[in-house]
Amino acid sequence: MANIALQSASSGLSALNTRLDVIANNLANVNTDGFKSSRANFQDLLYIERAQPGIENANGDQRPTGLYVGLGVKISGTQVDFSQGAPHTTNRELDLMIQGRGFFQVTVETDKGGGIAYTRAGNFAINSDSELVLASDQGRRIEPAITVPQDARRIDIDSQGRVFAFLPGDTEPSEIGQIQTASFVNPAGLRQEGENLFTESAASGPPITGNPGVDGRGTLLQGALESSNVDPTIELVEMIRTQRAFEMNSQAIRAADETLRSVAQLRR
Repeated sequence: MANIALQSASSGLSALNTRLDVIANNLANVNTDGFKSSRANFQDLLYIERAQPGIENANGDQRPTGLYVGLGVKISGTQVDFSQGAPHTTNRELDLMIQGRGFFQVTVETDKGGGIAYTRAGNFAINSDSELVLASDQGRRIEPAITVPQDARRIDIDSQGRVFAFLPGDTEPSEIGQIQTASFVNPAGLRQEGENLFTESAASGPPITGNPGVDGRGTLLQGALESSNVDPTIELVEMIRTQRAFEMNSQAIRAADETLRSVAQLRR
């Protein structure tokens, strides 16, 4: 009956609405440094089996196909694309970009990922305690902690994450810390926390930490940031496809409504 069509089309509208939300979030973050775009994955729902394939008749002939009526669609999950964003040169000494795999580590509340979160954003600053922190509204401290001398004239960070400070009166820079990065077996399984942060989950596996450029982790580039990997053209095309699919499901609901109206008017 048309009731099944109504249910299937309504599930399609709900799933497409969620997909539109994901696309809108991608477009909203097109200028967010280190942002990784997401996509919504679909899967079909249960089926009503009205005839089973392979059933034999009295002559021993088998039915070559079955008769199944689907009950719609749902969003199975959102999948994050961790492909590299384009480099954006800033020439700021505390701006860092990871070239390749890996995440910066920052401290968060203990109820989030055990107190450590991971980010691709490398826009760092120095707080009032001379600590290296993310230049965000929360000022998350980098892990392991790095304290910059207040009288440092310049900060240099090499590709392996070693942090050097040029102090007054010194002819050679002093090493003041080591930036470590983390990688995951399945980064798509990380939990998204907002603030451009991810936390560990059972799906991501534990973090594999170490110096940049070691064990497959990417190297660091000072004076640059990783741009968002959102492609506005692709997102706008996907938005148009979603709108058209939404319209087609709306038409299916109208067609089912007309069918039910015709049934209701049979006695007139």
